[in-house]
Amino acid sequence: MSTELINIIFGMKIRQNRIEAGLTLTEYAALCELSPSYVTEIEKGKKYPRPNKIRKMAEVLGKEYDELVSIKLDPSLNYLEQALASPLIQRFPFDEFGLEASDLVDLLTRAPDKASALLHAALEMGRQYDMKQEHFFRAMLRSYQEIHENYFEELEAAAAQFAHEHQINQTQPLHLAELEGILCEKYGYTLDRINLDENPALSGYRSVYVKKKRPRLLLNPSLHPWQLKFLLARELGYQYLGLQERSMVSTPDDVDSFTQVFNDFKAAYFGGALLMPPAPITDRLHTFFNLPHWTPDPLRQMLTQFEVTPEMLLYRFSELIPQFFGLKIHFLRIHRMGDRFRLTKQLNLNQIRLPSGLSLHEHYCRRWLTVRLLREGNGRENAAAFSDTFHIDAQISEYLDSHEKFLCLGFARPLVLNSQISSSVTLGFRLDADLENSIRFVHDPAIDHAIIAETCERCPLTEEQCKLRAAAPVLYTQQAQKKARQQAVTQLIARLQA
Repeated sequence: MSTELINIIFGMKIRQNRIEAGLTLTEYAALCELSPSYVTEIEKGKKYPRPNKIRKMAEVLGKEYDELVSIKLDPSLNYLEQALASPLIQRFPFDEFGLEASDLVDLLTRAPDKASALLHAALEMGRQYDMKQEHFFRAMLRSYQEIHENYFEELEAAAAQFAHEHQINQTQPLHLAELEGILCEKYGYTLDRINLDENPALSGYRSVYVKKKRPRLLLNPSLHPWQLKFLLARELGYQYLGLQERSMVSTPDDVDSFTQVFNDFKAAYFGGALLMPPAPITDRLHTFFNLPHWTPDPLRQMLTQFEVTPEMLLYRFSELIPQFFGLKIHFLRIHRMGDRFRLTKQLNLNQIRLPSGLSLHEHYCRRWLTVRLLREGNGRENAAAFSDTFHIDAQISEYLDSHEKFLCLGFARPLVLNSQISSSVTLGFRLDADLENSIRFVHDPAIDHAIIAETCERCPLTEEQCKLRAAAPVLYTQQAQKKARQQAVTQLIARLQA
């Protein structure tokens, strides 16, 4: 057990026993001949007193010395001890959220038995739904991004400074050869386009980083040059920002720590900002949003202008639009293999209901634009013709129950490394007065309007009303039956009480 955890457990015991003894912190400190600030530090797990002070503290509480210093907790607090000792808590980046570990301890020790029960329930839910450590780390990252509206001034500034130092003309697209030159000459990289291609087991990786005195970056030769540009720009981000703890492969199968996830995010953000500087992107967005009618042409033109993929473009929009246009957005990426759809990335600044990555095997509403694009574009399987495989569209989506509306723009295409899998990315805007003032074409009648639900299992539409239904409305039916039973019980009690 770590020293930090021993301190936390001791502090929990002091606080719990002090409260049970009916002593305020000031009263207890005075009786122990200690300062209130020092006792506060002890209770928060930041300090561990010397033996003579512990004896005095135990005496005031009417406890034995050995009882206080024991690292054993009451059986009801076992799960609290497990949680505090877990890698998730030990590695949680409290400072990134403006917190300290002691803040969590302070919260938990107010009612430790209830906190222990709550954590036990959380651990059990995690096990039942196969939630792994990486799910928590990625959820933490999403929360961090959403708190900051996915815009990070320091990373924008770093990318701009890098471009200035290397005399990069940011009014023109960065060329692959230019990125290769900086990476090899400035940072001593060796670029390897052979090893990944020779091993079929590695064909699904876009890149592999080999750390050594002269770093080696293995690149998948099947990738399109636009995709390679992003990998190199991200690699420059790792080096320029001095990010040591990182993923060795793209995309990683395992995640070791939040720092790894966070550093991967920062390097990717840097890469996107380097390839797509904010000024030209926002200029093109202003022009696009001022069009009186919807057309996908400006989106196609931006892909060519900046030489980026649809996902890179829309995700860059998600970083700049909230900051420069004041609009709330959401971003979704879904993969399709056969008849299976899987959510692989999401960001929700809209605070609306979105499909969950842990959908408990439910079927996403087939009317979502991100799913519709995959269905309609399913025949476009020639991944080699990269720029010809994009399927682009827009949609006004309206929730069946709440009538919330949002405008979605999206792309779909087969994956370059696996043409059997199609991928769609969409960017959604909440439809309100701000959006109507910012995007002129939002009410263009040429844009399809779709009534949507979360999943087929929760949707009340009948098969006649929705020909796209992929599963029976079992959860909706269960909820309706439960509501009917509750109403029947209420009516029965009211009748018998009359």
